[in-house]
Amino acid sequence: MAEVTDVPPAQPRSGPRVVNLFDYWATVYRRTWRGTVISSFITPLLYALAMGVLLGKFVTAGPTSLDGASSYLAFVAPGMVCAQTMTTVFGEVTWPVMDMVKWHRVYFSMVATPLEVSDIVLGQLGFVLFRVATVSVVFLLVLAPFGVYASVGGVIGAFLVQLLLGMGFAAPIFAFTSSLRSEDGLTLLFRIGMIPLFLFSGAFFPISNLGPALEWLARVTPLWQGVDLTRMLTVGGFDAGAAAYHVAYLLVFAVGGGWLAVQRLRKRLVT
Repeated sequence: MAEVTDVPPAQPRSGPRVVNLFDYWATVYRRTWRGTVISSFITPLLYALAMGVLLGKFVTAGPTSLDGASSYLAFVAPGMVCAQTMTTVFGEVTWPVMDMVKWHRVYFSMVATPLEVSDIVLGQLGFVLFRVATVSVVFLLVLAPFGVYASVGGVIGAFLVQLLLGMGFAAPIFAFTSSLRSEDGLTLLFRIGMIPLFLFSGAFFPISNLGPALEWLARVTPLWQGVDLTRMLTVGGFDAGAAAYHVAYLLVFAVGGGWLAVQRLRKRLVT
């Protein structure tokens, strides 16, 4: 009986491979973090001062008109946090993913190693989660001195909502970007996707002002789901039924988008 001398090494499980891939993103970020300081950390402070403090002086509406918020600053603060989460995600899973697929084709080199496509997707989404966490923590801390939070527990809940909201955006956008052959699609995504969401999803004014048709349209957007959930946590008036609906809605986007991202990227890299 022949003796087996060359035994292929056992492949690590998916979990450790994802951790190793996260090291790649951490190394990249250590070399590029300075370029994100203004957009991630200084912009939130400027938004809070301009929209909440300065513009808020001219808004005299009460809690009935401001979804329960006692002032316009308290109303707009959770909207700005969610909008910042969304813009951070757009920045991390559009041009960087296009770069990895089309320009520098780093994903093709990754998939030539023991890494699976699912590892690549989970590794990058994990890095996006890290970026959302750091940005939202800073934003929430910047707003704390303005006295816009009803409770500490509400702020912690708002932070967790940002993680879920971030994944609710990141996974579907990752799937969309990884299937694009031209970067022109990203331009359209920003113009007809991110900008209208930023302006008309209840971040800066109650969506009841939009009229019935546009209000219904705003309610089906993931950003409004995140804004409404964050707002009820920060200003008080927590509604368990509405919160469960928002969480389920965002989970569907995150899980469904993650599955679709793996399928789209596998089709792009393997077939």
